[in-house]
Amino acid sequence: MELYGVIGLPLAHSLSADYFTRKFAGEGLLDEMEYRKMELESIDSLPALLEAHPQLRGFNVTHPYKEQIIPLLSSLSPAAERIGAVNCVRVESGGLVGHNTDYEGFAIALGDFLLSERPRALVLGTGGASKAVCAVLEDKGIDYLTVSHSGRGDLSYEQLDETVIAERRLIINTTPLGMFPAVEGCPPIPYEHLTTEHFLFDLVYNPATTEFLRRGQKMGCAVCNGQKMFVCQAEASWRIFGRM
Repeated sequence: MELYGVIGLPLAHSLSADYFTRKFAGEGLLDEMEYRKMELESIDSLPALLEAHPQLRGFNVTHPYKEQIIPLLSSLSPAAERIGAVNCVRVESGGLVGHNTDYEGFAIALGDFLLSERPRALVLGTGGASKAVCAVLEDKGIDYLTVSHSGRGDLSYEQLDETVIAERRLIINTTPLGMFPAVEGCPPIPYEHLTTEHFLFDLVYNPATTEFLRRGQKMGCAVCNGQKMFVCQAEASWRIFGRM
């Protein structure tokens, strides 16, 4: 039986196994294919995982390993090389090939959310997911600034005052804050300065309405969760796995 899965830590929030199991059932492939959550305490455990599961044909990668996995791969797709992050790996005879489907998923979801709007943006977070988001914004001609506690961003959260919020009407959360099971969390932005002119996009899809989005709704913002992005990137992964 062919094995597929998702690696990350933690994986309690991930709905990938549910999604792909339903997909396998719909394609009549449940007797041939299985998809599992595979938590890794460290990315250094990946070689042992591969050795223990020689039937593994491909896997998705989530927080915190989208960047850490790159040195362990044999090659990268052009998109993954440009972005500098990997969220989908195909296991081939010559080694592991890294891809990025976050780009495609976010591009489709954002386009449907904004329609003709093209406001300047704030990207909360500077990790692997953020890199894909920034690449999409660049290609769409949307000016953006990144925000981080780590010093890697253009701004710190402490610099987000009323003026910055007023100038940046699209705010995208690429961090895991608010993700199940820690649903009370949210990025520390000044929500009191949000208006009905703002757009809030959260890459988190579980829960459907995060605290970040709930606070935006309270201020009259247009909001979008990561559900459509999740589905689009999952379908792109399916194609990369060679099943379509």
